[in-house]
Amino acid sequence: MLDVQHLQKKFGLIEAVRDISFAVTKGEILGVLGPNGAGKSTTMRMITGFLPPTSGTAIIGGYDIVEQPLQAKRLIGYLPENAPLYPEMTVRGFLDFVAGIRGYRGAERRRRVESAIERCRLEKVRHQTIETLSKGYRQRVCFAQAVLHDPQLLVMDEPTDGLDPNQKHVVREMIRSMASEKAILISTHILEEVEAVCTRAIIIADGRIIAEGTPAELKARHPSGRLDEVFRMLTRSAAEQTVVHR
Repeated sequence: MLDVQHLQKKFGLIEAVRDISFAVTKGEILGVLGPNGAGKSTTMRMITGFLPPTSGTAIIGGYDIVEQPLQAKRLIGYLPENAPLYPEMTVRGFLDFVAGIRGYRGAERRRRVESAIERCRLEKVRHQTIETLSKGYRQRVCFAQAVLHDPQLLVMDEPTDGLDPNQKHVVREMIRSMASEKAILISTHILEEVEAVCTRAIIIADGRIIAEGTPAELKARHPSGRLDEVFRMLTRSAAEQTVVHR
């Protein structure tokens, strides 16, 4: 479903992403782990077409995000970090607005909105204005706009960052409930996120992939069997190598 091919991004002399390649198939939840500044969000923005790559590309459902952006974007649901919302709108009004932008009309438009409200457990707040919602509910509204058109690829950047444990649990349940019907890509620095929802993970440091595997395979790389120890070991080593090379 998603084939990332040799993505690279430079900002002047800074190489933020260095030759990243990976694939995600339907039914997979791939976690992209890395410390702050590793290149996770930049990679997500290139995959979704919000940022042009310096080189390389991403193929979504057979469409090249660089050469065929409109066709590729129709297959993507994107939940960016700190997703923007219209605070004065009601939940239902905002989702109806998004459905209209997506080109839905009449009964199909109403069906899409109601389905998104149900899937993201927003029934109780459907008539509230977004500015009155808790952060957890606002995140669910962002989630709802990302899945309203039933995308084949769901891309989420830090989907539970800043949420309390109960809110995280709900969002993760929503992600798992959609896993069988979509390819899902999650960027996070929260290690428990990978163990909770991901079937596979890659670790990025200094703009490149330094490890890949299932959560169990990654944990086996350290005597403690703990993902946080593996993460520290690999990212610290990558940082030290970068200092030496520079």
